[in-house]
Amino acid sequence: MKYIDLRSDTVTKPTPEMREAMAEAEVGDDVYGDDPTVNRLEELAAQKLGKESAVFVPSGTMGNLIAILTHCQRGDEAIVGDRSHIYLNEAGGMSALGGVHPNPAPNQKDGTLALEDIRARIRTVDIHHPTTRLICIENTQNFCGGVALTAEYTRQVGELARENSLRLHLDGARIFNAVVAQQADVKELTAPADSVMFCLSKGLAAPVGSMLVGATEFIARARRFRKMLGGGMRQAGVLAAAGILSLETMTLRVAEDHYRAKMFADGLRGVHGIVLDENMPQTNMIYFNLAPHVTLSAEEISQRMAERGILLSWIDARRSRLVTHYEVDDVAVARAVEAFKGILG
Repeated sequence: MKYIDLRSDTVTKPTPEMREAMAEAEVGDDVYGDDPTVNRLEELAAQKLGKESAVFVPSGTMGNLIAILTHCQRGDEAIVGDRSHIYLNEAGGMSALGGVHPNPAPNQKDGTLALEDIRARIRTVDIHHPTTRLICIENTQNFCGGVALTAEYTRQVGELARENSLRLHLDGARIFNAVVAQQADVKELTAPADSVMFCLSKGLAAPVGSMLVGATEFIARARRFRKMLGGGMRQAGVLAAAGILSLETMTLRVAEDHYRAKMFADGLRGVHGIVLDENMPQTNMIYFNLAPHVTLSAEEISQRMAERGILLSWIDARRSRLVTHYEVDDVAVARAVEAFKGILG
C-alpha cells in the first residue's frame, strides 16, 4: 500500500531530479573547504537571504544550536518563545551543551513574542543575573499553528535587540512557507536578523541538511562549532546537490502545499468529530482537536487511518497536526478527508 504521510513535511523523499544531481555531484572534503557543490550551495543560500555568508549543517536543530553557541558564552541568557522549537523540541541543547540559559516568553496566538514581554526579560546589570545576549524568534511558528510572522514585526524585534545591544536569531526552518503566506521577499523577512537557520529537508524535499546564514565573521566562528558538534561531513556535495535544487526549484512550488492545506481544512470542517483551530491554516499545517463526544483514542484513530493508507501524528491525546507537502496531491487530500469522515463522522 502507498501511504499518504501527513505526519510532517520532513517525510518527503528527494525528487528524481535530486537523485540524479546527487549521483553526479562533484565533491571534495568540505571540512577543508574543498567541496565545490557545498560551496555553491552556501553561496546560493547567502545570496538568496541577503546575508554575507552561509554554512551547510546536517540539521535544523544543529543549526540553531550553532547559532546560539556563536552568539553567546556560557552563563549568558537567550530569550525564546515558550512554544518555540528551540525551547520545546531540541533536547535542551542550548543549556546542556552550551551552558546558555533559556528565558521563555509566552508566544501569542499569532506566533509572536509581545515586545513588552521581551523587554521585561532583558536582565539588568547585576552579579546575580545571567547576561541577556540573544533573542530567538521562529518563522513560521510551528506550535502556534504554522503561522507566519510579518516583516514589520521582525523589524520591530530587530530594533529592540539593537537598542539593547542584543543579537537576533531567526529559526526560519520553514521560512519559505512564511514567504508565500506573507507574499513577501525572503530578504524582507530575514533582514533584521543577525543569523537565520532554514531547513532544506522539510517542504523543500532535500534528504538531509539545513543552512545557517549571517555575517562573514559570524559564519567563520560558526564553522568551528559545527566541527565541535560533529557536523563536518566531508564529501557532503552529494547532499548539497539536492539542497541546490531545493532552493532553485522547490521554493517555487510551496504555494501548492498551502492551497492543499486549505482544501484539506475545508473538507475537514464537515467532519463532526474534528474541531479545527480558528483562522487556520495559514501555511501547510492543519491543527485540530477531537470533539468532546469522540470516544476513540488517538492510537485507535491512527490505527484505523493507517488501515486506510494514511499516517498521522499527535501532539497529545486529543490534538493532532496534519502537514501537506509535495507528495500530498489533490487525490491524497480527498482520500484523507473521506477516511476521517468514515472514522469520525
